[in-house]
Amino acid sequence: MRTQVIKMVLLLVMVALLSLGGAESRKLGQISESFEYSAISCRSHTASITDFGGVGDGQTSNTKAFRDAINQLSRYSSDGGSQLFVPAGKWLTGSFNLTSHFTLYLHKDAVLLATQSQDLNEWPVIKPLPSYGRGRDAAGGRYTSLIFGTNLTDVIITGDNGTIDGQGAIWWQKFHQGKLKNTRPYLIEIMYSSGLQISNLTLLNSPSWNVHPVYSSDILVQGITIIAPIRSPNTDGINPDSCTNTRIEDCYIVSGDDCVAVKSGWDEYGIAFGMPTKHLSIRRLTCISPYSAAIALGSEMSGGIEDVRAEGITAFNTESAVRIKTGVGRGGYVKAIYVKGMSLHTMKWVFRITGNYGSHPDNHYDPNALPVIQNINYRDIVAENVSIAARMEGISNDPFTGICISNATIGLAAKAKKVSWTCTDIQGMTSHVTPRPCDLLPDQGPEKLSACDFPTERLPIDTVELQKCSSSLNYM
Repeated sequence: MRTQVIKMVLLLVMVALLSLGGAESRKLGQISESFEYSAISCRSHTASITDFGGVGDGQTSNTKAFRDAINQLSRYSSDGGSQLFVPAGKWLTGSFNLTSHFTLYLHKDAVLLATQSQDLNEWPVIKPLPSYGRGRDAAGGRYTSLIFGTNLTDVIITGDNGTIDGQGAIWWQKFHQGKLKNTRPYLIEIMYSSGLQISNLTLLNSPSWNVHPVYSSDILVQGITIIAPIRSPNTDGINPDSCTNTRIEDCYIVSGDDCVAVKSGWDEYGIAFGMPTKHLSIRRLTCISPYSAAIALGSEMSGGIEDVRAEGITAFNTESAVRIKTGVGRGGYVKAIYVKGMSLHTMKWVFRITGNYGSHPDNHYDPNALPVIQNINYRDIVAENVSIAARMEGISNDPFTGICISNATIGLAAKAKKVSWTCTDIQGMTSHVTPRPCDLLPDQGPEKLSACDFPTERLPIDTVELQKCSSSLNYM
């Protein structure tokens, strides 16, 4: 009897130990993460996408998981805000909408993969932008961007250089084949919002534009790497569009289109909407774009572009440095543009202004709507291996005025064009510029070397200071 009791006790002890071991195994099955980042706002509540059924195997759709997660986290918008953590893994998803007082944070080994499904549940179609009147690819609507938001406040998309891959090849193919009935999705688009931060991410292979803040204000885009094949169609890097108070800095972009394109609406639709892009700072941008510009102003500029400040711009193997694109019917204006400190290597043009850019949304544009281009300033520029120094073309009976270039040294390529400057319908001045500019930009001598002043007062967005945010969580 005593022996049986001892065996029973031992059995119970073994069962207890196995139970404890199982509990411990379940604890060990959890992953603990701590992360820190700099942001305009920190959050009180944190969850992982895995808490909502997310599976990071690169094959399972996580569209519902992202939508459910953000919908549930939105309840904290008035209670310290929330953040959604995306762990290491490949997270296949369609479009999802953000919420206010919210942070989307990507682990350094996290990859958001845009689904290649054309299902409208994955890519809902929305109306064209009112300042454009129609889609850019087709007359119909627009596929919602992969990461989308409208009428939001205090939104952050950041990480430890995590990746968002648009898997755009299927969209590029449809574009080239003329099979699109709606405009391709962008990677990130935020509309009618304020207090935006997009930082410390790598964006790959966007179906079209990469980052598109539109009708928004108080925007920080910082530490972004954007890479797309150099022949991919319309893969612009960062496109502030009818936005106020924007700062773009420390970004590296390889693109099939303009690295940064500043916009404000298209012809009669942009004129009627009347929302300019203004107070824009672009600093420490590195660009590679063999068929486009490091920075483009336009061509959709009908709502106006004003007070743009670009400095510390580096470009390699890029068609042009800063290009203004406009035309008859655009209306609007581009004025108070300040550029200094450009380092350019292997360029077709350094200075490029196009007054005959011809694309229109329809045939209802006003041929009497002529753009005003004035007070355009460039200084402290060094370029090498350049084919043509400048091609600057205004509009007949609508000259572009107040163009100022000082302290610019342009080294021409061995096989450079014989005529290094082409200028029509422009007015302005230069100082200490080589090779010798065109007659419409007469050299005013060394006493004007300090001309083309760059503003010294700071923009409001330059005064924004980031907080140090930290968080920890356990997830399966």
